[in-house]
Amino acid sequence: MLSERNFARQIDLTSLQLFVAVCESGSIGRAAEREFIAASAISKRLSDLENTLGTPLLNRHARGVRLTPAGEGLLHHARAVLFGLEKMQVELAEYADGVRGHVRVHASISAIVQFLPEDLGAFARSHPQIKIDLEEHLSPEVLRAVKEGATDLGLCNGATGTGGLQSRPYRRDRLVLVVPRGHALAGGEPIAFEAALPYDHVGLHANSSIHLATHQAATEAGTAVRVRIRVTGLDAMCRMIANGLGVGVMPERAFHLLSTDDSLLAAPLTDAWAQRQLVLVARDFSSLPTAARLLVEHLAATDSPQST
Repeated sequence: MLSERNFARQIDLTSLQLFVAVCESGSIGRAAEREFIAASAISKRLSDLENTLGTPLLNRHARGVRLTPAGEGLLHHARAVLFGLEKMQVELAEYADGVRGHVRVHASISAIVQFLPEDLGAFARSHPQIKIDLEEHLSPEVLRAVKEGATDLGLCNGATGTGGLQSRPYRRDRLVLVVPRGHALAGGEPIAFEAALPYDHVGLHANSSIHLATHQAATEAGTAVRVRIRVTGLDAMCRMIANGLGVGVMPERAFHLLSTDDSLLAAPLTDAWAQRQLVLVARDFSSLPTAARLLVEHLAATDSPQST
């Protein structure tokens, strides 16, 4: 049994590339033509690879090759390794072109719709040599990505907890009940969420923080939310509500940004859970690369009582 160190030393990238080429081409001959290398050289590398791993990877037959179970497993990992190297090459090339930092960020839809365009835009103007990769995810998925190291920073609703991650305040928002004009709840005055429970709702994804909060509130009231239709975005929620498919809960600033006409009205929710703190999360802020720490300081500085 090879140790991890010996295994890494004996597996070379060229052999992995040729193995993938054979798998994709279906035969050693076609792979040799594609890679501009002698078929005998590929056969030798594949034999050496099988000897190193101690198991057959390919069943050779008259028409080509067929993967063994071990070969299928290696193909999956080889592609992941080669993709990672390609991504590394691209990122390092960006440094050569002048980029001096690269920060990966996963954020909830509330943070992205309400605040991040302006906040990241201001940061980019101040730090043009730092590249930011931003992905939208639900708050639980943001936390998981940070824990697993799939992203440097996360932005999500602090009420969901941080699962042991470090956190810093980012922005505050307030949830409102959105209803079509003419609805029985269209007075515009602050309202308790319980008053909306008799009506159909346009809901968000079942794992979203808004879904979890509203369903918890309904459970405490001894009933359930009547979800008529579920959508994945706040803009879609506005359109569904405007067309009479129910009422919905969303952040107040998102409503003002997305509501394009006067067909909808929003009433602030009086429930305590409707006042939310969005947070920055990381495994360890102090160990982040310099570019990521600069972004953290920029985003954390935006937190204030006026940022609702």
